[in-house]
Amino acid sequence: MHVVATLSLKGGVGKTTVALGLAGAALHHGVRTLLVDLDPQANATIALDVEPTTATVADVLDDPRRSVLHRAIAPSGWGEGLDVLVGAEQTERHNHPDPGPKQLNRLARALSRLHELPDNDGAGAPDDPIARAAGHDPEDPDAYRLVVVDCPPSLGQLTRSALTAAQRAILVTDPTMFAVSGVQRAFDAVHTERHRGNPELQPLGVLINRVRPRNAEHEYRIAELRDIFGPLVFSSVLPDRSAVQQAQGACLPIQAWDTPGAREVSAVFTALLGRVLRSRRAMAGRPAAAPPPIV
Repeated sequence: MHVVATLSLKGGVGKTTVALGLAGAALHHGVRTLLVDLDPQANATIALDVEPTTATVADVLDDPRRSVLHRAIAPSGWGEGLDVLVGAEQTERHNHPDPGPKQLNRLARALSRLHELPDNDGAGAPDDPIARAAGHDPEDPDAYRLVVVDCPPSLGQLTRSALTAAQRAILVTDPTMFAVSGVQRAFDAVHTERHRGNPELQPLGVLINRVRPRNAEHEYRIAELRDIFGPLVFSSVLPDRSAVQQAQGACLPIQAWDTPGAREVSAVFTALLGRVLRSRRAMAGRPAAAPPPIV
């Protein structure tokens, strides 16, 4: 199981869009995935068209027992193989500015119990090359192979809990004048949590969202980000396409929205999924203390 957090410490940059796009790509390629909605706005839960549950991630953070976790997870309306640890406004009560180690570890404890949940038929398609890259656990073929955590746009207990539980963090930004400071704060947060007790945690990269072609300001900000953060910035950017909002409004993955703009965005998310899975293989082949290179 590979845990990836989508992170931004600047609101309104499309962090949830990236979490949904990555989850949709995983679903499309048969990689069984759990999306954890840690944002109290619960926009990802709404977009994933989830049926009501008797518990939410807020309850799991109160009491990370297996029985509570089971009640807080529901199948996504997008299709079999993508489940949701549902978000709720009440999650905000767990967003303390200065949490202790016990509070920070609750999400990681809960995720460690995912293998104890009842089996279902969500295993990925073995003939898909991306699904094969994700790997199977022969002792538990129904296990989640990817967990995507959608963080709130603030550095409190919720975001730090995600970084405590994750192996990789995707730093999401947009090409505006505040982009550099937002990415720097997110990068520093990853670095801090890595040294506080999660040595597996690494930034996967910086993904620039809502890019408009032939926009001088956007081109300037992208160049600025590449100059400061170098190869940490993904070579592919997410274009600003109305198809993203249309698909979310219809509670459908962007991969199911058949327009040229949607196909362009979907291709970026497929590449992102491939990079996530390559980082998983790199991590498995190295000692825990040795971070993989950013490629």
